[in-house]
Amino acid sequence: MSVYKGFNAKYTDKCVTVYQAFNHLIANEILEGGTFGPSFKLDRMTWIKPSFLWMMYRCGWGNKSDQERIFSINISKEGFDYILSKAVLTKYKPKIHGSSVKWKEMLNESDIIFQFDPDRDVYGNKLDRKAIQLGLRGDAVEKYINEWIVDINDITNTVHDWKLLINTGQFNSELLPLEKEYNITVR
Repeated sequence: MSVYKGFNAKYTDKCVTVYQAFNHLIANEILEGGTFGPSFKLDRMTWIKPSFLWMMYRCGWGNKSDQERIFSINISKEGFDYILSKAVLTKYKPKIHGSSVKWKEMLNESDIIFQFDPDRDVYGNKLDRKAIQLGLRGDAVEKYINEWIVDINDITNTVHDWKLLINTGQFNSELLPLEKEYNITVR
């Protein structure tokens, strides 16, 4: 059985924006080559996050080790919808999966997994809504890099500027990316 879930994302009818944080070496290779370079490990799980504020919480606004550089990555809506259609929930839910054996098989066979976490506000406080993280491995990482990415933008300086405004009480939330509900069916 599938359960209908929603999360917030910035998107148009052509693209969906996701966020990732990297160390300086990977970030510099992206900027030099316009795509991921040799320091980005294709054989590892890579996590993409459609919630800007959840990403800021996760990377400490670019202040956590190996997450100092933040990128907004526009991927094709077609690619994003493919990711969602193949994603398997990281936690077993009897109402969704039926048997735990079936769920484990799905999880092991899929190149795409996901989990929901509490979304965050600009201060890192939990919100009532959920944010989604999507983990890509294997063929999904190859397609992400070589087929689905439309453009990549280093937003590190903007993030640092916004964090300073938040810390001094001068931040205007209208600066945040406009995210609206995006719905999926859970597998």
